[in-house]
Amino acid sequence: MIIYAPFLATSRNLTHYIQRIFVPKKTSSINFEKTLAELEQLVQTMEKGDLSLEESLKHFERGIVLTKSCQQALSEAEQKVSILLGKDENAKLEPFNPDNNEE
Repeated sequence: MIIYAPFLATSRNLTHYIQRIFVPKKTSSINFEKTLAELEQLVQTMEKGDLSLEESLKHFERGIVLTKSCQQALSEAEQKVSILLGKDENAKLEPFNPDNNEE
């Protein structure tokens, strides 16, 4: 008997599957306010302490995704402001890379 489970074949496939579920699709602009409001709601729900461990972990995972999304939006906005203010005449907008965060 052969069981077909393509997302279990490799960790890369599993990562892609998880990202499709949890990571919001990239659009030209992230709705920062909506994302932040969802994150705040998750925090409030978790702080009540009424969730099971499994539910808490799901909320935590979603919160991490939302936090990264907000950080990316803020970083991109900061880059745009810096360019508009002329802090670096040779500056170009670059995709945000959390691993290269200067802070």
